[in-house]
Amino acid sequence: MKRFLLAATLAAACSLSAPSWAQKVKLSTSMGDIVLQLDTEKAPVTVANFLQYVKAGQYNGTVFHRVIDGFMIQGGGMTPDMQEKPVRAPIKLEAKNGLSNVRGSLAMARTNVPDSATAQFFINLGDNLRLDAANSADGNGYAVFGQVIEGMDVVDKIKTVPVGNQAGHQNVPRQAVVIKQATLIGEMK
Repeated sequence: MKRFLLAATLAAACSLSAPSWAQKVKLSTSMGDIVLQLDTEKAPVTVANFLQYVKAGQYNGTVFHRVIDGFMIQGGGMTPDMQEKPVRAPIKLEAKNGLSNVRGSLAMARTNVPDSATAQFFINLGDNLRLDAANSADGNGYAVFGQVIEGMDVVDKIKTVPVGNQAGHQNVPRQAVVIKQATLIGEMK
């Protein structure tokens, strides 16, 4: 019995893929705070990429530049004047990880090329199951890598802002919704 308990304890300890402090991120926005729980186990490449951008300060001062009520809010790549920030190389698509584009889920934005996600992300405002790999027209889908665990009321406020066209982009909030700072919650110093 002791051998079984020791083996179970070791197995549980080894299954932890990242410290818990690295799995939550707070987005302090001009409309309130949003806390994200990241899923390192199911989307390790995507989470590592997102955390690198958070640690580098990439998201600080960016805006939610695409807001479509009933669909999603997208951010992480544009400054308030709609200039795209420099990014690192694209990452491998992890859309077939068992996570779904449901309300409150956090997913990576990408182009029509499957392995093209860099820094931009979106939060689903509804159950957008057509974005899951199994249901998507291209068979690739969009990689979910986390979930809003606090601040969905803030997300719901953001979805109602008036939008228009700006600098060649559609669905841009008329008054910038700024991500003032993105920080790891509980990061050990």
